Amino acid sequence: MKKTLFMLFLFALFFLGITMALANPWERAGLPSNGQEQSIGSYANGCLQGGEAMPLVGEGYQVIRPSRNRYYGHPDMIAYLTKLAGKTKGFGLDDLLIADISMPRGGNFTSGHSSHQTGLDADIWLSFAPERLKKSIVEKPTAISMVDLKSYSLRRDNWLQEHAVLFQVAASEPEVARIFVHPVIKETLCEMTWEDRTWLQKVRPWWGHHYHMHVRLRCPDGSASCVDQATPPQGDGCGSELISWRPKPKDEQKKVVKTTKKKRVKIKPEQCLVVLRQ
Repeated sequence: MKKTLFMLFLFALFFLGITMALANPWERAGLPSNGQEQSIGSYANGCLQGGEAMPLVGEGYQVIRPSRNRYYGHPDMIAYLTKLAGKTKGFGLDDLLIADISMPRGGNFTSGHSSHQTGLDADIWLSFAPERLKKSIVEKPTAISMVDLKSYSLRRDNWLQEHAVLFQVAASEPEVARIFVHPVIKETLCEMTWEDRTWLQKVRPWWGHHYHMHVRLRCPDGSASCVDQATPPQGDGCGSELISWRPKPKDEQKKVVKTTKKKRVKIKPEQCLVVLRQ
């Protein structure tokens, strides 16, 4: 009896997942829309017109989990990733693992991301591939964390000098607006000696990014309806702002009172309706 109930429960979850996916028109769009390439709206509430697919394999990189169909981006993003992989390859790094960019027409996900909606966000795992990965591994790669989350410290057995090179090269490109990483990784980069530290301004601390970096580009030319994020604060971001992310001792932690505020429904730009119909 218990086994039967458990099987019914699993079936219900499976059916619910399919129903949710079918209810999301952005996830049903299997191909990019027609029209001139444009990123429309904001990173967390927008869409992508005239998107371009990232080739699954190229010089210095491999796309992972391609069955998710999230390897589409604004042509500027595809050009950036291709350029970055070529540069890191030239510095002797193994292949980059390119994860989620956007869906074919951008838009919101049923689960997983709140941003990545305009083709201007991309995740790059902090694992390198010394050789061409087998198909089974490409679809189900193993993430390697750079941070011991319990002790809030760097996992030095996983961190390589090549990671520092990757961050510097990735953030130094002028089209980059931000690169999100776990605060411990930002601290590690701040503690290193650099001739030029200006690129560190773009490396922003954010929870969850301990096994990958999240690259965000500025709004491209020709995307008049694209909404840029505010410029990061001046400086390298290695001072009190970064220290504030460190966990506080239990006796200093304030009790947080949870509230049940209703989430505001985001209305997409009208142009996104056109993108869906194309």
